Amino acid sequence: GTARLHIDDGEESAWGVDEEQVEEEVNQVYSMVGYFLTASLVNFQAMRNTLANLWHPIGGVVIFDLGDKRFLFKFYHEVDMNRVIKGAP
Repeated sequence: GTARLHIDDGEESAWGVDEEQVEEEVNQVYSMVGYFLTASLVNFQAMRNTLANLWHPIGGVVIFDLGDKRFLFKFYHEVDMNRVIKGAP
């Protein structure tokens, strides 16, 4: 199957989200901020593709670039966020 992802890097190109699912769970968004510890720039496209391949979220995830190598991750299912926090792909 495919993961329902919507990743926003401030540009028009983004992955679509199953809108019905998001509407049902719009009040249940689980968020966290991540930071990349690297001296080099973070390639948003590469990071997005890598995380999509690792996480395969049940409810979807939206990723926003906050600048300074910080990213906001909004999950639409608690299980998805908990898996990431525990370090499970």
